[in-house]
Amino acid sequence: MLKQLFRPRNVFIGLGTIFIIMQVVPVWAWQTNPPVLNDVAWTTPEAASIARRACYDCHSNETVWPWYSKIAPASWLITYDVIKGRNELNFSLPLREPAELAKEIAEVVREGEMPPRQYLILHPEARLSPTDIQALISGIPGGAGLEFGERDDD
Repeated sequence: MLKQLFRPRNVFIGLGTIFIIMQVVPVWAWQTNPPVLNDVAWTTPEAASIARRACYDCHSNETVWPWYSKIAPASWLITYDVIKGRNELNFSLPLREPAELAKEIAEVVREGEMPPRQYLILHPEARLSPTDIQALISGIPGGAGLEFGERDDD
């Protein structure tokens, strides 16, 4: 009986059924782009371009939802990451204290925490070179004086 249950055909049918059922979870309801209420005043056009390329998909209301973001389980992970990213920092909403925000952005970018590795797998153009990191840090509003190698040891 057990041997018959695990025949390749039955396993394929079972996995296919599970995959189809997974598509019923309505994550598309959270895959929205609310209105942009703020436009960040980047201090250089280069910083604005780098931020849009590497950050805005998860940290703004200008997310590009690719085709695979509609297919579970990828849709669940992508939607979760975007919601989490927007809750941490959303460039489309009024920003908090610029100097504090600049230090936080500089820290996570320097440490290689952002952009996350799983994002870079499908978006290699978002990879930040040391030159990109310096340009981004230099162009952050309120980031005057922050340098690439500078650490905030508060």
